[in-house]
Amino acid sequence: MKPEQKTRGAEEAMEVAEASRETEWEKPSFVGDLFLGNYRLDLIHPFPEQGVDDKNAGDAFLAKLERFLSENVDAEKIDRDAEYPQEVLEGLKALGAFGMKIPVEYGGMGFSAVNYNRAIALIATWCGSTVAWVSAHQSIGVPQPLKLFGTAEQKKKWLPRLAAGAISAFALTEPGVGSDPAKMKTTARPSPDGKGWILNGLKLWCTNGTRAELLVVMAQTPPKVVGGKEKKQITAFVVETNSPGVKVEHRCQFMGLRGIGNALISFKDVFVPNENLVWGEGLGLKLALITLNTGRLTIPAGCAAGSRRMLQIARDWANERVQWGLPIGKHEAIAVELAWMASHTFAQEAIAWLTSGLSDAGKVDLRLEAAMAKLFNTEVAWQIVDKLVQIRGGRGYETSASLEARGEKPWPVERIMRDMRINRIFEGTSEIQHLFIAREAVDPHMKRAGIILKPDATLGELLPALTRAGLHYAAWYPTLLIPKGRGKFGDFGKLGKHLRFAERASRRLARAIFHAMTRFQAKLERKQRTLFRIVDIGTDLFAMSAAITYAQHLAKKGVDTANAYDLADHFCREARLRIENNFRTLFHNHDDYSYQVAMTFMKGDFQWAEGMLVEGIVPTPEKIEEAIRSMV
Repeated sequence: MKPEQKTRGAEEAMEVAEASRETEWEKPSFVGDLFLGNYRLDLIHPFPEQGVDDKNAGDAFLAKLERFLSENVDAEKIDRDAEYPQEVLEGLKALGAFGMKIPVEYGGMGFSAVNYNRAIALIATWCGSTVAWVSAHQSIGVPQPLKLFGTAEQKKKWLPRLAAGAISAFALTEPGVGSDPAKMKTTARPSPDGKGWILNGLKLWCTNGTRAELLVVMAQTPPKVVGGKEKKQITAFVVETNSPGVKVEHRCQFMGLRGIGNALISFKDVFVPNENLVWGEGLGLKLALITLNTGRLTIPAGCAAGSRRMLQIARDWANERVQWGLPIGKHEAIAVELAWMASHTFAQEAIAWLTSGLSDAGKVDLRLEAAMAKLFNTEVAWQIVDKLVQIRGGRGYETSASLEARGEKPWPVERIMRDMRINRIFEGTSEIQHLFIAREAVDPHMKRAGIILKPDATLGELLPALTRAGLHYAAWYPTLLIPKGRGKFGDFGKLGKHLRFAERASRRLARAIFHAMTRFQAKLERKQRTLFRIVDIGTDLFAMSAAITYAQHLAKKGVDTANAYDLADHFCREARLRIENNFRTLFHNHDDYSYQVAMTFMKGDFQWAEGMLVEGIVPTPEKIEEAIRSMV
C-alpha cells in the first residue's frame, strides 16, 4: 500500500469513528469532570439506594433463578461437552430470563439495571456460558437497540417475541474488521423495487448466532455527499435468520465459555424489508456504539460476582492448606495476595452497583463510567483468577473432574480461568476502552483548541483559535493549582484522606492532560501509552471514589464499619501506588525506544534469535507450510 493510501485510510477511519461518537453531554459526568480537575463527589454520593419495591421484585426472581440453576445447569458438563442443552434454554425462556430488560408492556419483566445485573451476577457465579446466552441477547442483541431507537411499530412487532425467548444476536465484527468499521465489507443496497435492501457479507463472532432467530446487522449502505465530500454510511437492520440467504457457516470454538453458540454468519442476496431498518440510514455505527455503551454494565457485574466466588475458594484453601506448620494464608507471601484480592473485589462490587444505580437514576451521563467499569473490573478479575491459580498451585491447574476423581474438593479454578479471560476482549478490548476513554477525556480541549493540533491548519485558522484558547486556559489553568478538598471529607473518617488525595490528583491529572496536548500536539493520538497512563490514573481515581462511597453506604446499612472501611482503605492504598507510578512515568519512560525495538522485530531483524538456542528443533514457518503441503 502506498503512503498516501495509508494516510487516506487512517483519515477515513478517523472520520467514520468521529461521526459515530456521541458528541454532546446533556447530563453531568463524574469521570468527565474528574478529567477536567473538577472533583464532583456529589454526583456519586450518597451511594444510589435501590428502592424497596424494586429490591423485592428482584429478590423474588432471584430465588426462582437460583433454584433453576441448581437443579438444571451443570456447568462442568456444559464445558466438557462444549454444547449448551436446548432444554436449559427453554427453561430459561419459561422463567422469563430472556425478557428481564424488556419493558412490561411488551411482555418482559421491565427490570431495573440493578435487578438485571443482580441476576447476571448470580448466573456468573454458576456458569459463564449461561451468562453469555442471557446477556448477549438483551444487553447488546436486538432488544437493546430497539428499546433505544426502534419505532413504535418495530417495538410492537419484535419485543414481545424477544421477551418470550426468541434469541437474538449482534452482528458488527467481520473477519477483516474489528475496531476499524471504515473497512466494513458487508453491504446493503436498495432493492430494485424500492421495498427493501439486498444484504451481502460475512459477520464473525456473533454470540448466540447458532440459535438466534433475529440479528441486528451493521452494513454499508450507499455513500452520501455531505458538504461536498462523500461520506460512508453504516446502517443497522433487523434480520430474520430464516430469511433465504442467511447461513451459519461455522460455529466458533474457544478456550473458555465452551457452551456458547458463537457463529460465523454469511448473507447472500438477503432481502431485508424497509421497515427493518433501525433509526436511520448512516446511523448504524452510532447505534452500535451507544448500544455497547449501555450494555457494558453487565460484564462488570459478572466479573465482580465471579471474583467473589474466587475469594471464597481462596479463603477456604488458605485456611485448609497447611505448610511449615501454618495455614498458607498466614504466610505473608500469600496473605498479601489475599488482601489484594479481597480489597479489589470490594472495589469491583462498588463500581458495579454504583454504575447500575446511577443508570437507574438517570441523572448522569454514564458513557465514561461504564467504559471504566468494564475496563477496571475485567482487568482486576483476570488478576484475581491468576492469583487464585497460583495460591492453589498444581490444584489450580488441574480440572475439577480430576480433583474429584482422586477425592479432593472439585473447585473448578482452571475452568474459571478459561472462562474469565474473554472478558478483557468482549464488547471492546481493554485497549479499545483505553482509547475510547482517552478520546472523551481530551474532548473538551479538542472542541476548544482542536484546530491548533491539526498539522495542516492554516495561519488564518490558527490565529483566532490561539487567541480564544489562550484566554480560556489563562483563566482555567490557575484554578487547578488551588486546593479544594480541605475540610470537605470529614464525614468519611479514615477514608477522608483518600478523598483528599483523589481531589488533588484529579487537578494534577487535568494539568497532565493539558501538558500532554501542548507537548505532543498532533502526535498525541499516536502516543497511546501516554494516553493509557492518563486513563489508568482516572480509572483508579474513579474506583477509589466508588469504594469509599460504597463503604460508607454499607456502614449506614449496618454492615460492620471497620470491615467495609478496611477493605476500602486497603484498596485505596494500592490504587495510590499505581497512580503515583503512572504520574511518574507519564513523560519519563522508554515508550519511544520500545516502539523502535518493535519495528525492528516486525521487519524480521530478530529472526536469528528465534531459533538460536533450539536450532534444528523448532521448525520455521516455511518448513511447517512445506510439511502441510506434502501431506495434502
